[in-house]
Amino acid sequence: MRGGAQAHLLEGGDGYFYVTKFRDNPQHVRILVNEWIAARLLEYLRIAAPKVAIVELDESFLSREHDVKIRLVAKEMPVSAGWHFGSRFPGHPDRDAVYDYLPDSLLAQVQNLRHFLGVFAFDKWTANSDSRQSIFVRQRIREWLDDPDVAPGNLSPLAKGFVALMIDHGYAFDGPHWEFADSPMQGFYFRPMVYQEVRNLDDFEPWLTRIREAPSELFDGILRDLPRQWLPDGDDEPVERLVEQLYRRRRLVSDLIETSAVARPSCFPAWKSCAR
Repeated sequence: MRGGAQAHLLEGGDGYFYVTKFRDNPQHVRILVNEWIAARLLEYLRIAAPKVAIVELDESFLSREHDVKIRLVAKEMPVSAGWHFGSRFPGHPDRDAVYDYLPDSLLAQVQNLRHFLGVFAFDKWTANSDSRQSIFVRQRIREWLDDPDVAPGNLSPLAKGFVALMIDHGYAFDGPHWEFADSPMQGFYFRPMVYQEVRNLDDFEPWLTRIREAPSELFDGILRDLPRQWLPDGDDEPVERLVEQLYRRRRLVSDLIETSAVARPSCFPAWKSCAR
């Protein structure tokens, strides 16, 4: 797979395929922690994203699959046996098309285009220092959109359409640095049309309210379920501080969005009509 983490597409024992990021990836083992936390938050916010799982690789598999390695400039490195992070491929790679780009005419038809506003709030909350990444699939809409506040109404359970899935959250919290370096210029999707009709903060609902009201139990569960293999010695306290700070930032997101809207007026041409 493309990207600095050198993820591999692997078939799991459950019959699904997973875009797998290894503990030994060139970016840092903390990238897996970031992906795990982000997945739990996106699930809570009800923003469409692939399901995630822990992918266990044993020595027998790694000894057979010689292509499963980390490739650096001057050498190759083996992948360690143990637990790794998997993001489920939405379907079967031989049968189901997955797109990372749609022309404007098709992008406008994406059934959950407003999720780009929800994930913008998420990216500000988590101080994502990467640009927003997404993929698109044409599948049964109800399989991905079950949020009564934003899902299209009156759809047949069999209706198909394009759905955007939010991916690649390794650089939440500024990647391995685990910092909230809030920049108004970061976290944007490269297609400005997804923001063109935004007039004010009301357009970021219901996600702003969900962020503000995120319960402490959500964060307790994230820490409780986090695979300990992904925390090298000395990282237990830093990850607890990270999650605690994330909890405290819930009420800052509105201000961060406003700052970004002012900093990138070309992305928010309708923001000037906001009466704030």
